[in-house]
Amino acid sequence: MTLVNFDKLNKMAVDRGKPFDVLIVDDEKWVQDVFKDFCELTDAFQVELASNGKEAISKINHKSFDLVTLDLIMPELSGLDVLMELKKINPQIPVMIITGNATDKLINEAGVMGACRVMYKPILLENFIAELTSTLSR
Repeated sequence: MTLVNFDKLNKMAVDRGKPFDVLIVDDEKWVQDVFKDFCELTDAFQVELASNGKEAISKINHKSFDLVTLDLIMPELSGLDVLMELKKINPQIPVMIITGNATDKLINEAGVMGACRVMYKPILLENFIAELTSTLSR
């Protein structure tokens, strides 16, 4: 197994004086748990979870996040609906789309609406942390 290098990410968190606040939005509990476990391998993150779009919007309305990971295909409110609301609340927040079965059309729409990255499930730890680090270093 490849070891993940957290040095850059940890330095970024130390330089800013606090961990990065990350919101993970996915309707599948096991996906939330995997991404949260990935983030908890370092002290550079504080993670909150949302299992649907309404919960995500509520959390975003009450707290400032440094990064949001967002599933596109969810019941009730889609990831695109959440992205649109999130960008109204905070247009600068980086949003990484993480999806397992979205169409090219949905992916393109998410990009037009302001998503900064797209990752496809399943995601390896190394790739997940590398994308978070790259996105947060912008």
